[in-house]
Amino acid sequence: MAETKAVASENKAVAIENAARDAGGGGGGRRLGSLAMVWTAAIRYPGHIVAASLALLVAAGATLAIPSGFRLVIDRGFAAGADIHEIGRWFTYLLGIVALLALATACRFYFVSWLGERVVADVRLAVQRNLLRLSPAFFEENRPSEIASRLTADTTIIEQLVGTTVSVALRNIIMVVGGMGYMLSLSPKLTGLMLVGIPTVVVPIVLLGRRLRTVSRDSQDRVADVGTQINEVLGAMKIVQAFGQQAREVARFGAAVDSVFATARRRILLRAAMTAIVMGLIFGAITLVMWQGAVDVASGRMSGGTIAAFVLTGGLVAGAFGALSEVYGDLVRGAGAASRLAELLAEQPTIAAPASPAALPQPARGALAFDRVDFRYPTRPELLALDGFSLSVSPGETVAVVGPSGAGKSTLFQLIERFYDPERGQVLLDGVALTAADPAEVRARIAMVPQETVMFAASARDNLRYGRWDAGDDQLWAAAEAANAADFLRRLPQGLDTYLGEGGARLSGGQRQRIAIARAILRDAPLLLLDEATSALDAESERLVQVALERLMQGRTTIVIAHRLATVRSADRIVVMDHGRIVEEGAHDVLIGRGGLYAKLARLQFDGLAA
Repeated sequence: MAETKAVASENKAVAIENAARDAGGGGGGRRLGSLAMVWTAAIRYPGHIVAASLALLVAAGATLAIPSGFRLVIDRGFAAGADIHEIGRWFTYLLGIVALLALATACRFYFVSWLGERVVADVRLAVQRNLLRLSPAFFEENRPSEIASRLTADTTIIEQLVGTTVSVALRNIIMVVGGMGYMLSLSPKLTGLMLVGIPTVVVPIVLLGRRLRTVSRDSQDRVADVGTQINEVLGAMKIVQAFGQQAREVARFGAAVDSVFATARRRILLRAAMTAIVMGLIFGAITLVMWQGAVDVASGRMSGGTIAAFVLTGGLVAGAFGALSEVYGDLVRGAGAASRLAELLAEQPTIAAPASPAALPQPARGALAFDRVDFRYPTRPELLALDGFSLSVSPGETVAVVGPSGAGKSTLFQLIERFYDPERGQVLLDGVALTAADPAEVRARIAMVPQETVMFAASARDNLRYGRWDAGDDQLWAAAEAANAADFLRRLPQGLDTYLGEGGARLSGGQRQRIAIARAILRDAPLLLLDEATSALDAESERLVQVALERLMQGRTTIVIAHRLATVRSADRIVVMDHGRIVEEGAHDVLIGRGGLYAKLARLQFDGLAA
């Protein structure tokens, strides 16, 4: 059952992504064409669309039948000498219409609201699915907090669009068409006079609508900016308070909020102007037509019931026209939201598996090689992070990479994990170029312990299982024991089921680091990457972490990035980097004896410690 649901969800996401790309990758933000993505998501539920449409037709028909009921009540129920039973008959008819209208309206509300929520859920899942495929370069150029705003604020607009706006638009279109038809049957002359005024209503909608599209998109962008600032400041609250920058942040946030308000005010003014013009023209035209109708009644060419039905239907048609002008504004706003989400859906990953990926050899050995690699980060094209870099690491070897900040050490890990591809040269794992292999297969052979441990707002169990999601409790506790994490995990209030808080706030830095090591142990990969895994720890935590790391490194190819040279003395080989190149290579004692960059770094650290 779960597998079937997963396949269905995958199919929905693919269909929505394809619709987003067909719409031009968000280029439809200036037209309603970007709503094609929303329609694609909705048509996957034909039963609910049919039910909503039927309810909509019945509700609109019942509404249009009310003027007819009033006509009969006035002409027959109020006629002189009318039978009391005859009067009851026409009022019963009118009450039946009202009851049918109420029931149909309730059904319409349920089905369109269900569709709105379901479409939003599917769009969010499709966007998230595509985001998880994109390389880190995309998130360097696009703020995650702004993306989060699209997944919340913009999808809320789409929910309103599907759950309210579209049904209101369709209902009012039916009302206009049906109402005009009924009015034509009542009085062709008066209806013709009304039709003459329609172009004067359409023109301002078109002219003002163009301006409204641009302002609506700007309004959504400003809201996203506010969300970005909120996330940024709340995430750095300790720094803000420590440096006493609360007043500055209040002022900066106030400027962002004022920008949102100013843009929203322009949008509201445009919509208000559009509504006022349309309503004024429509009701002005109706008033003039009614004037002529009153003359016809006075001359005996129309009955009182007919003019009453015409007036009431004209009011319904006028209201429908006015609502359509507002609906158009909502559609434009929804198109802007859809285009921003379509941009995310249309984004293609720069790192992807080739059409026919090369298979990595079995069993995995963990041999790693850099062959004359040049690399620049997309956001820093002027800086060569790696310059003709070559390095070979044998299976089971431990290699420490040291050097000053900016030397290119962390870049090695980025390329090994294939978050980026080199400009020139290649990186090979077990003899296979990473660009020729499936990135998922490559990453399955790698375990990593980062410098800044990432903890999820979940239980200890789920944080541990990130290393291997199908691991059972026995495997989790074995990994925790090996990582020196079992003792503090057992002391947690609910053990492995204890919620650790956002970012692991309920744990110390050393405890978080040991959970990261336990994850790597569960991963059981032949290649291990350690990025300054004992930094910023107290002496006792560092000792426990170091012991856990030594267990983890046994029998694995290990690359260690370290600024603290005391932690890499036991490495099989030390590689010294500077400006993206290897400048020295060898064992600790050998490098000290050469008196080069490594010896200089060692003197700075060890002499500083002695002092």
